Amino acid sequence: MNALPRLWALVTSLFCAMTAAAAADYAPVLAETSLQFPRDHGSHPEYRTEWWYVTGWLRTTDGESLGFQVTYFRTRPDVDAANPSAFAPRQLIIAHAALSDARLGRLWKDQRIARAALGLAGASTGRMEVWLDRWRLQQRGAGMTAIVAGEDFGFTLQLDASQPPLLNGVGGYSQKGPAPRSASHYYSLPQLRVTGTVMRDGRRQAVTGEAWLDHEWSSEYLDAEATGWDWTGINLADGGALMLFRIRNAEGGTRWAGGTRRDASGKVQVFAPRDVTFTPGRRWRSPRSGITYPVEWTVTAGNATFALQPLLDDQENDARMSTGAIYWEGAVTAVAEGEIRGRGYLELTGYGEPLKLP
Repeated sequence: MNALPRLWALVTSLFCAMTAAAAADYAPVLAETSLQFPRDHGSHPEYRTEWWYVTGWLRTTDGESLGFQVTYFRTRPDVDAANPSAFAPRQLIIAHAALSDARLGRLWKDQRIARAALGLAGASTGRMEVWLDRWRLQQRGAGMTAIVAGEDFGFTLQLDASQPPLLNGVGGYSQKGPAPRSASHYYSLPQLRVTGTVMRDGRRQAVTGEAWLDHEWSSEYLDAEATGWDWTGINLADGGALMLFRIRNAEGGTRWAGGTRRDASGKVQVFAPRDVTFTPGRRWRSPRSGITYPVEWTVTAGNATFALQPLLDDQENDARMSTGAIYWEGAVTAVAEGEIRGRGYLELTGYGEPLKLP
């Protein structure tokens, strides 16, 4: 595994605990900022933290279902910008990848961390291109290519856009707490068509499927009262898309919430905190970390209600060697009236311990 010393992992665990006291030279997230494409597919290095997060469901040629995720984080440490050294960690790139394998009851996973230097890792501005060693997420035509080469699994996937970007919140300004500064710029690309290959156990298989991309950047994400979040992104079977999140407080209640739904006709509905509920159901306890996660949920957005059910219970990701966090992130189905109405991903953070500022 290509990892910097653990000290860097702790200092840069900003994907879970983006500080609420950003340094003065980090760019603020402003409600009046308009997102522009393709420019905003690329990196925004003036902000403290950014991620490109791709999740989806795959089908092998023999009918097996797999979940997959690959996430690239770019974080800008609070270091002296005047330092002339090429080795100064002005930007760090972190990557996580996983395959949810229900047949084997296994989550294949890997992680990477490196400085954005010497061409070995980086994130381009103006277009989607982020890489770390042989791992890469790169814009290609109307879609993108995702390449992951883990120690015992990997995949090469072409992700083709079938819909325009979905701007979350108000024009891509997504508030994450009561204070306007607790916010991100945030858009999604749902209903991505997937083709490619997956490798595990030394076998390479052709796959097809559907995926979802989230791209978010911020300098002040969680406020001091926030301890974690629950998030889901669902590709609905009718061609629509649903994204919901809630930020939790120390008592496990809702500090803030929001979401976006685009129906099959293209009509968009933005949900305020009062419109969104996350009700936990069945729980699963990890035999490795001892953390208990609610792996089944009932979520409500406006007048729509879905039951989220996991592809498998054990989709816990131990990323302490790169981001300092342990979290649950896995493939789920969205069920309504006894029928599967969509497939997507669920992310649960801050369950082992509250997210801590570095």
